[in-house]
Amino acid sequence: MKKVYLFTLALFLFLNSTLAISSESDIYKKIDLFGEVLEKINEEYVEDINQSESMDSAINGLLQSLDPYSAYLSPENFEEMQTETSGEFGGLGIEVSMEAGVVKVITPLDDTPASRAGLKAGDYIVKINDTQVQGKTLTEAVEIMRGPVGSDIELTIRRRGVKKALTFTLTREIIEIQSVKSDLLDKNIGYLRLTSFNENSAQQIKKRINDLNNEKKLKGFILDLRNNPGGLLSQAIKITDYFLDNGEIVSTKSRKASENRKWFARDGDLTAGKPLIVLINYGSASASEIVAGALKDHKRAIILGENSYGKGSVQSIIPLRNEGAIRLTIAKYYLPSGTSISEVGVTPDIEINEEGNEFKIKTETDNQLNYALKLLNG
Repeated sequence: MKKVYLFTLALFLFLNSTLAISSESDIYKKIDLFGEVLEKINEEYVEDINQSESMDSAINGLLQSLDPYSAYLSPENFEEMQTETSGEFGGLGIEVSMEAGVVKVITPLDDTPASRAGLKAGDYIVKINDTQVQGKTLTEAVEIMRGPVGSDIELTIRRRGVKKALTFTLTREIIEIQSVKSDLLDKNIGYLRLTSFNENSAQQIKKRINDLNNEKKLKGFILDLRNNPGGLLSQAIKITDYFLDNGEIVSTKSRKASENRKWFARDGDLTAGKPLIVLINYGSASASEIVAGALKDHKRAIILGENSYGKGSVQSIIPLRNEGAIRLTIAKYYLPSGTSISEVGVTPDIEINEEGNEFKIKTETDNQLNYALKLLNG
């Protein structure tokens, strides 16, 4: 029996070793094939090509084949990205991804050329000025959209439910991200608008909650996460914690078990358990979905609006030797219920369609906010 066991083990190890060698051999064959294709293109293509740019496109194509959020950043793009994270940059004010070879709007940021022109989450950008987007990488499309502050750009859009293409002319400007706004509505409802999750968002939200708590006869809170594309996970966890006394907030699961993590709320609901309504729409993504999903799972808030975007993955920026970098998906988010929001999103408890293109603190022009106020006022 022992001999049979040893023979089986040896055979298993031999087969695994053979498969590994075979797999490695196949990879090298593919690399050789790629080199051959590049050589043929360089020799036979109708026009001269820039081999460096072609290689960049090939690397980006590999990453884009994994998911819409993984991408290659050339040294120039990586430097620009680091500049943009400071919270001020030139552009149109839209968060975008790539889907089926077309640029897809995740969300237009509040009070930017994109939001003022009427772009919406879920719009597909099919043409930039006279350039077709189909066949371009996301990085290339973003590069075309950038330009001098004050210059105009024309975007051709395909929108869900609209048969004809829509054309918008936008003027590029410096985008200043102000992530938190607040107000007292109907004299007794605390309104918190969060447009992104940057380094200071949690601190600002905490201050606004404390300020609103000083108001007499405060009935409850509305947390507006519509058109919020997300941002820092750490800020999403802190902000969710402000509305909970205990329980799991979110977990991440990675290919490496050692990197799986869970985050929990600490004692101390800053709102003292007052009624809470969270507004979401298709432009609510990533960190916004973590906040909304956790508060829904704990039955701490009523989620109102439309189904969220469904970006439930974690990207890491990994620097490369050429001073560029890759943005790579390394984990997925899971809500306290154990469900993933990837490609599914958070479903509202009460589904109310939006009215109008911009979100303003005016109940007569905002169907979703108006409904939330009616609920809290009984």
